[in-house]
Formats: sequence, C-alpha cells, structure tokens
Amino acid sequence: MQNRPYKTWKALVDKMETVKGMSPTLLNGAKNVLHMRGVVSRLMSKCQGIADRMQEIVSQLVSGSEESEGYIKEQPSTLNNSLQLSPYQLIGLNWLAVMHKQEVNGILADEMGLGKTIQAIAFLAYLQQQKENGPHLIVVPTSTLENWMRELQLWCPSLDVLVYHGSQEDRRELKYQILDGEVGTFHVLVTTYHMVSGSAEDRSLFKKLPFNYVIFDEAHLLKNMASQRYNNLMKINAQRKILLTGTPLQNNLVELMSLLTFVMPRMFSNKAEQIKLMFTSAAVSRTGTHRFERERVAHAKKIMRPFVLRRLKRDVLQQLPTKHEEERLVPMTPYQATCYTNLVAALSKEFQEKQEARSGIHMMMKLRRAANHPLLLRVHYNSDKLRTMSTLMLKERTHHDANPDLIFEDMEVLSDFELHTLCTKYQSLRDYRLEDDLIMDSGKFRELDSVLSDSLKKNHRVLIFSQFTMVLDILEAYLNIRGHKWLRLDGATSVTDRQDLIDKYNGDSSILAFLLSTRAGGQGINLASANVVVLHDVDFNPYNDKQAEDRCHRLGQSRDVFVIKFVSKDTIEEGILAIAKEKLKLEKDITEETVNEDMDSISVAQLLKSALGN
Repeated sequence: MQNRPYKTWKALVDKMETVKGMSPTLLNGAKNVLHMRGVVSRLMSKCQGIADRMQEIVSQLVSGSEESEGYIKEQPSTLNNSLQLSPYQLIGLNWLAVMHKQEVNGILADEMGLGKTIQAIAFLAYLQQQKENGPHLIVVPTSTLENWMRELQLWCPSLDVLVYHGSQEDRRELKYQILDGEVGTFHVLVTTYHMVSGSAEDRSLFKKLPFNYVIFDEAHLLKNMASQRYNNLMKINAQRKILLTGTPLQNNLVELMSLLTFVMPRMFSNKAEQIKLMFTSAAVSRTGTHRFERERVAHAKKIMRPFVLRRLKRDVLQQLPTKHEEERLVPMTPYQATCYTNLVAALSKEFQEKQEARSGIHMMMKLRRAANHPLLLRVHYNSDKLRTMSTLMLKERTHHDANPDLIFEDMEVLSDFELHTLCTKYQSLRDYRLEDDLIMDSGKFRELDSVLSDSLKKNHRVLIFSQFTMVLDILEAYLNIRGHKWLRLDGATSVTDRQDLIDKYNGDSSILAFLLSTRAGGQGINLASANVVVLHDVDFNPYNDKQAEDRCHRLGQSRDVFVIKFVSKDTIEEGILAIAKEKLKLEKDITEETVNEDMDSISVAQLLKSALGN
C-alpha cells in the first residue's frame, strides 16, 4: 500500500508477486470485474440516448394525446366489428405501433386482467392492415394455448393461424409442410414454451423459419439471460419481439439487463457473453446491495421506462367491481394440532443435527402438509396396519405374485390420504378406508364450510387454489362428501381439456367450485363467472397468488370479488405469509424489489428456526 500509486499494471503485478501470501490471481480477478462493469456502464450510456429519444413520444401517447403524429384513432378494420377495444387498449395498440415504427422491441406489462392478449391481437391486425402479413410467432404457456386460439378466432378471424403442438409425429409433419411451403400462406404460428425450448428437432423450425414478430406471453423465462432457455428463446429467427407480462419489473440487475438485451438486441449482441459472465461472478451481488449494482439498477430502470407500458386496473377500469381481500387466521382442529405439535418435536431434533438446505426444505414441506391437513402425513396407518395391508394385497390379481415386503416399503412413504385412496381402489383393502370424519378433520375445511355455505346463500361461485396437487386431491373428497358440484384443473390436465373445463364452468352456474393449482390455473385464463377466490395455502411469491386472484377480478366481472386467504394459526404458514406481505410492500410504480420464485436456503433456515423454536 505504501508504494502507491503504481505507474503501470505490470508494476503492480510484479510487486504483488514479491509479497508472501499475495497472488496476482486476485488482481486479475479484480481487473476482470472492473472491465465487465465498464462494459455494462458504457452500454447503458449508449442505451440512454435511445431511451431519451423515445421518452417524449411515449409520454404524449400514454397521456392519450390524439394529436400525436400518427395516432391510431380507430381500431383496425380487420378486427371483429362487433367487438370494441377499450380506450386504454387503443392506447396500448398505439404504443405497440410506436415501438414498431421506431424499430425497437416492447414490453407490455399491464396488470393482469386488462386484456394484453387482445391488445397483441389488435397489433397483429394493425400489421395486417399495413400489409405486413408476417408470419408472426406467438409463444404461450401450455395452459393458455386454447384461449389464445379462441381469442384470435374471435377478435381477428381474417388471420390464418397454425398451431405447432401435439404429438412428435404431428409436429414433424407440420414442420416439413411449413418449410416446404405445402401449407401455403399463413399469418400466425402459435406454439408453447415447451416446444420452442424443447428438442433440437423442434427448435430447428424456429431457427430456420423467418418471422416478422415473435410475441412471448407470460415470458418469465426471458428474465434471466444466464439460463439455457433464455438463449434458446433469443435464437428464434424473428426481426422484432414483444413481451407480455402481468408482473412489474424488479430491482434485480440480472432481470433488468436481460430485458434491456431483449429490448435492444443489436446494442448488446457483441457483449452478451461478458454480461453473462458478470452475472455468474461471485463478485456480483444479485440483490443490488453493492453500490455498483444499486447505481446500475437505477439507471437500467430509467432506460427501460419508454419500452415498458404498465397500467393498473385501478387507474383504467373505473367501473371494475371492488376486490375485497381478507386473511383468515384459521385455528387447527385438536387432532390436527396434536399431529403438528408431534411433528415439530420430531423435526426440531433432526434440524439441530443436520441444518442442511436440502433437509431444511424437506422439513418445511412436512410442516406445510401438517398445516394444511393431518392426512397429508402418515399417522393413522401405523406399521402394523401396513404389514397387514401389504399381505392382503396379495389377494389382488395384479399383485398375487408380488413380494409383501416390497409392497410394505412402497406403502411406508405414502400419506394417510394416499393410503386411503389405495384402499378405495382395491377390494382387499376396503375395510381400511378412512371414515369421512377424518377427511373433514382440518381447520381449513371447517373454514371452507363457512365460505361455501355463505356463497350458496348469496349465489356466489368459488375458485379454490392450492399449490399442491395432494391438497387438491383431498379437496375433491371434501367436496364430494359435502355434495357440491366441482371441476378441477392442474398441471396434469391436458391442453385440449383445459379450455373445455373453463367453458363448462363459465357456462354452468350449478357448478359451485373450481379447484385449481396456483401455478397451472393462475395464468392467462378467464373465470369471471366466479367472484370468490379461496387461496387454501399462500405462495412464497405473492405474485403467483395475485395472478390466481385475477382469474376472476378482470374485464367482464360484474360483481364484487372476495379473496380469502387461509393461514393455519400458530404454524409455519404465518411466517410464509409475513414474507409474502413484505415482498408486496416493496412494489413501486413500474418496479419492485426482487421477488424470488422460490425460497433461498437462508429464508428456509430462518423459517424453520422460528417454526421449530430453535
């Protein structure tokens, strides 16, 4: 230190080599970090110039100034004339048209339920009217594929649309027909994320076929440029890109730089590898706590502003019915509380011994199971019962030559409800089925009794969300015992069945409840025929729950919406809710603080220490 300043880099390295315990590797690492930071800073300065040119145009547009040059006052003539864009949707169309004229990519980030799908279709109709017929590519989650096809047909039937989905054989045949020109002219190809980032054979179509626009719906995978899927999606052969997302931007440098690269690919094309390297470097704090990251986050958000259009329902839908939100701290039943207490005692000792991230997550899941329903543990079916049941299974034709010890081992890992389901399936085990009283023995089910009874009296209809298919399974049994009509949609529901189920529920008012998994049923589907949402278990990421809520609090809703969150009292769920609420507090205007999709090991450990009393 006393020899500073060093006149050259070589002089510093030479001096370092003479000091015991010091290595030039440290210097080289620091040099690389500084170089990468310089690359990012210079790139962002260039981007600022583009952003400044765009800001004034966009500001006039979003304020609804119809005097703006080139303002589109009427919806495209090729749109269904019996349907009308809302004023804010017409502004959205104008904004997309400005992005198009300025030859930049845009991110339509309107709050969920404002009709981003319709605005995107209107933009394709606008391009068709301008004689820019494509072809265009639309990439969607599997759960929304049928809805996109329906909306395209409804809003713009003049667009010729193909679907790239189905069996491998069907896809292969369509691929060759497209590349050979056998299908003729088409305007739009619709596919799923699984297809465009799946096998090499599927990906090759999207690399070879030149598209005018690619529209990514619910494209969370485009928020991490270091991922392989991001790379596959960016390799799609398209001149322009539009991203549709219902969640705001985050104070996360990785995400913001990923989206900047998305918006201005030419600017970043030669520097992408250096930026990725910077993000994977241990020297970078992804939470933006270091000064460099904080400054870059602020700069990136400022640059992104003209390229992101986000409107909130409260600002543009003055007539949208009110959404009432309620958290219900639900006491467990005595039996459930005993199961939970016993589990805490057993896990507390195990946690003190291990304290590993993997085992911690496993323990947390056990506690969440107990907080939801005691039958999600194995308490009722003890080892003696399982020994007897494994022997009885030999009476079944499917198991007559099986090894009862292996059957026992398989049964040991099942929950009480899974074992009950097994008993209903096999005649030899019928006597071991659980009584209905045990199935109903859950604090949340008793609370659900109250919600459903009240809904029936008021002629309300109910969406019930859970993150866990095992909870949906036991909810099915609950609804059957209570005699309520219901439907179910989760990640295992086939694409062809999903829209049929949605249509059936929306069209049949006698069906009281719709069971949905929070992830699969929370994206891009319209269930405005319901007006009560029950979140049976809260998500670590509050935006997943928000998406679920907005399945019915959206355009087309005519009644007030009631959102009820169940939280088991004196359980780990109270800690999870506290974390989710804290994340929601951090949302600001167009951005919010980092909301991780899953819990990190530190948060898991903190939750467990609190839940287990350590």
